[in-house]
Amino acid sequence: MTQAGSPLFLGIDLGTSSVKALVVDDAGHVVGQGNSGYPILVPLPGHAEQEPQAWWSATIQAVREALAALPDQDAIAALGITGQMHGTVLLDRNDQLLGPAIIWPDQRSHAEVEEITTRVGAAKLIDITGSPPATGFQAATLHWLHRHRPATWAAIRCVLLPKDYLRWRLTGHFATDPSDAAGTLLLDATTRTWATPLLNLLEIDPAWLPPIQPARSLAGELLPEAAEALGLRPGVPVVTGAADTPCSALGAGVVSPSTLLLTLSSGGQLLIPTQDIAVDPQGRIHTFCSAIEASPGPGWYQMAALLNVGLVLRWLRDQLWALTTPDAYTQITTWASHAPLGANGLLFLPYLIGERTPYMDAHARGALIGLTLTHGRPEIARAVLEGISMAYYHAFTVLQDVGAAPDRIVLAGGGAVSPFWRQLIADLFGRPVHPLAVGAQSALGAALLAGAGIGHFDLLPTAQAWARTEAPIQPNLEAHAAYQQRLPLFRQAYAQNRALMHQLIPPPRSF
Repeated sequence: MTQAGSPLFLGIDLGTSSVKALVVDDAGHVVGQGNSGYPILVPLPGHAEQEPQAWWSATIQAVREALAALPDQDAIAALGITGQMHGTVLLDRNDQLLGPAIIWPDQRSHAEVEEITTRVGAAKLIDITGSPPATGFQAATLHWLHRHRPATWAAIRCVLLPKDYLRWRLTGHFATDPSDAAGTLLLDATTRTWATPLLNLLEIDPAWLPPIQPARSLAGELLPEAAEALGLRPGVPVVTGAADTPCSALGAGVVSPSTLLLTLSSGGQLLIPTQDIAVDPQGRIHTFCSAIEASPGPGWYQMAALLNVGLVLRWLRDQLWALTTPDAYTQITTWASHAPLGANGLLFLPYLIGERTPYMDAHARGALIGLTLTHGRPEIARAVLEGISMAYYHAFTVLQDVGAAPDRIVLAGGGAVSPFWRQLIADLFGRPVHPLAVGAQSALGAALLAGAGIGHFDLLPTAQAWARTEAPIQPNLEAHAAYQQRLPLFRQAYAQNRALMHQLIPPPRSF
């Protein structure tokens, strides 16, 4: 129980679909939370954008909702921020937006990804940044803007990541941290500084980019106008914060190589911390800076990234079935539970917006294979959830290839609340999974950084102490064996249809 007068910490997570705000006490107990959503804008096929003003409006609503249950809003001792990775926010010389933010699911820059890889060299690029490029990454987006939006390019004076735009609105100061900067593919992951050779190659003025400082460092204080909007006192310390994936690891207590974090969110991640930069020479995974400094470490993490997780369920809900009830996702998983393993011979490839691990293929596409007149909503729902989950397992085998050997799996993200999906993951992996008891773990990680930033506690032991999991979900070993027989069919379905997928891509429309 929270004691009167104890400090409280506010974590804000600017996600792909909503802003989540979480207030916790100094023992990690949640005492207030709020959530406010916004859409992804698709002005052209393959484009994905959001309005930064919508982020700000949602932040105000989510924070006010989180504070509503508190007897004393002045008890907020510090504020931390996290947010979706890779996106691009542009400001002009008057600090005015140059258009919507281009966010991580955006696919318009596939040609630029290929050009950057060719000009730098795939091996050298991975050696510098720890990762291959992908559509939606800030480096590729900026190169696309240079080519296709010359007027916008000429007006740029500041380039920000999503959470850094939000912090600027809160404090008036520009900054970023190594974990979020790593996701731009413009950072030297060893030195944690902007990679000058890449900036020169892409003709990016270093003055456009914010200074890089540790995630737990103080970035400023809450401005009076921001404080009034949020319902907080002016002057609250604001910590630099980190990208949502490493913040999620913090909030889950995943701070050693013995634990794998599996996140079921709009996109998906398999994350394992590392003490050094351990890259995949084949470029199938990302090695990024963590939210923790290299000493005491672990200062990096390996991540298998999946683009098609919650976004696929949203497509199923909105586009295929037009479900409008608040329990739509529960309805989908209930339907899935009524179909047998293997969905009566139906196989789903989930690549609706391309895929990263293991293919790094922006032109990968989804497919329902084996569809018959006898298949209905239960089979389709189960095939979709099985296809997404098999993509996770396929990605896990890549992490194993590069040395990952975790003892346990922690399950996180919005999808982890589903009993059906929890069991499906346990069955596929053949291992117990430990669901997190607190769903908004990225916001919890931001709150951890806030407390550590003002020196209230040590980050690593507190992250482990705050992490709370439910009883482990045990695998059904018969189901695991059945899925092991099905996985080669899943991999084969992509391999045999890849060329056809690429041929079906429509020609680009004029910009």
